[in-house]
Amino acid sequence: MVVFFHGGSFSMGDLDLYDAPCRALASGAGSLVVAVAYRLSPENPFPAGVEDAYRATEWVVEHAGELGGDPSRVAVAGDSAGGNIAAVVALLARERGGPPLVFQALVYPNTDATLGSASWEAFDGYVLTKEGMREAFGAYLSGGADPKDRRVSPLFAPDLEGLPPALVVTGEYDPLRDEGEAYAARLREAGVGVRHTRYPGMIHGFFQMAGALDAGGRVVREVSAALRSAFGEPAGPGTRE
Repeated sequence: MVVFFHGGSFSMGDLDLYDAPCRALASGAGSLVVAVAYRLSPENPFPAGVEDAYRATEWVVEHAGELGGDPSRVAVAGDSAGGNIAAVVALLARERGGPPLVFQALVYPNTDATLGSASWEAFDGYVLTKEGMREAFGAYLSGGADPKDRRVSPLFAPDLEGLPPALVVTGEYDPLRDEGEAYAARLREAGVGVRHTRYPGMIHGFFQMAGALDAGGRVVREVSAALRSAFGEPAGPGTRE
């Protein structure tokens, strides 16, 4: 089973917008996908959305049998802000003693709320703007949270040991590229099994562009194949390049 968290700078996005990619993942991974409508800022600043996501993941594991799934084979996944939330849920699950997770699929995740990476300087304005992201984090952290809190910026978590294996996807021209790749590197240094793929020529948001971009279809197939492997399932139709 996959618990999926949508993107949208912590303040936008909904289940309807992500219906098509979630259906594609369900088909490609041969898995149930539970998409979570977590609370959004500014009405519900951090940690509301993160706690919603964690509780939803707990609920999915507890009720997996009723849903037709296996509680021992649950993964988290998300893109952009949803990738941040998936990474944070994996951290919280380790810290709080569960629920058990077998995988985390992080598609161009936000991992650093300080916006300090070189790719933010190089690609500011490529779909995302630094000013817009500062505003988004300002709304998300309006309750006074530290931008370097590990539940906001998993890149600053002091210890990443014991987390579930991960797939981290980045795009060459995405402002979030470097922070996603830095997180993949830190996971690897902590002994976590990690696969990282940078998609050449891609901008932020290409995961949702499977109908328009070949790379959009490829990333859906790559995530699906990684999930199948994590669940111990044979590769399904269309999951290999």
